[in-house]
Amino acid sequence: MIRDPEVMSGLQDSVRRFVRERLVPAEETVAETDAIPADIVRDIKALGLFGLTIPEAYGGLGLTMEEESLAMFELCQTSPAFRSLIGTTVGIGSQGILMDGTPEQKDRWLPALARGELIASFALTEPESGSDAASIRTRARRDGEHYVIDGAKRFITNAPEAGVFTLMARTDPASKGAGGITAFIVDAKTPGITLGRIDRKMGQRGAHTCDVLLDGVRVPAANIIGGVEGRGFKTAMKVLDKGRIHIAAVCVGVAERLLRDMLRYAMERKQFGQPICEFQLVQAMLADSRTELYAARTMVLDAARRRDAGEDVSTEAACCKYYASEMVGRVADRAVQVHGGAGYVADHGIERFYRDVRLFRIYEGTSQIQQIVIARGMVKAAQAGQ
Repeated sequence: MIRDPEVMSGLQDSVRRFVRERLVPAEETVAETDAIPADIVRDIKALGLFGLTIPEAYGGLGLTMEEESLAMFELCQTSPAFRSLIGTTVGIGSQGILMDGTPEQKDRWLPALARGELIASFALTEPESGSDAASIRTRARRDGEHYVIDGAKRFITNAPEAGVFTLMARTDPASKGAGGITAFIVDAKTPGITLGRIDRKMGQRGAHTCDVLLDGVRVPAANIIGGVEGRGFKTAMKVLDKGRIHIAAVCVGVAERLLRDMLRYAMERKQFGQPICEFQLVQAMLADSRTELYAARTMVLDAARRRDAGEDVSTEAACCKYYASEMVGRVADRAVQVHGGAGYVADHGIERFYRDVRLFRIYEGTSQIQQIVIARGMVKAAQAGQ
């Protein structure tokens, strides 16, 4: 659903120009310093990118899923670290509040998130709970008008920069499954919150993750998302359905950049008296990459349009995330191969992208989890006679 094609085209042009003029030249600096320069963060806020998915009533742009996907296609043709900075606010950090929050919660938090004054982070994963999100152990016990939260969260994206956490904790210890989990809005400045050291990762330098430790953290009962206990897991799953389409769009954008660099190099690099793009086996790698990229882009837009139309897209979202994240890994591998020795050293940035994209097959649900979601969705549809 594109509400105003002219406005959307203008946004795409602005993001495309911003990527080309500001972000691509800063890629190496971010990789070397493991930090995004403050002036770029300021410009990202000024462009309104923190508020892409937050409704206009709260100061955001209120993009539809299709519009968000198109914006990600453009924004992600550079280092994934830049997208990661806004990603948790645009997606899983704010969307739980938007989807299930009370009017008071939306009024309190969404305007600041849309302006980039607060960065939202999504605290679900734990040391012993990842793909099995229903097994979380972080505990929230009622104490008057507050809940006291104890536990530990792991690999929490943007936690070092976060102003607020959407945090999942178990409020019903008697329930060992999803029904005992509640979603809380937790101010990052609340006493009892300690951050672990920033993780040293394979790739995506400039995008920060760390542990979040909670020891006697007192959170007002009014900060339960939606005001009702036991609905946290459902909120998380709704958020992740949308987030999986978003990540698939991210993968498409990165693959576009990789393929463009791969093609340029193949046209410039000469061996045996001719550009290597004239050799059929190199052409095969280019063609395979273009074909898979086209398929992923088409999948993302189809799923986005279905979601905008109000359809249940849990299966389609998993299909998109599974295929697109695997696709960009294959494209990155071919990009290294086409570049040869130049692709293995840091001069062209190809080896950096090769490391960066590996994460896409893990977070927001591993490829194996997506396969399970897809298969279960197929069985459920067949049993319902659809």
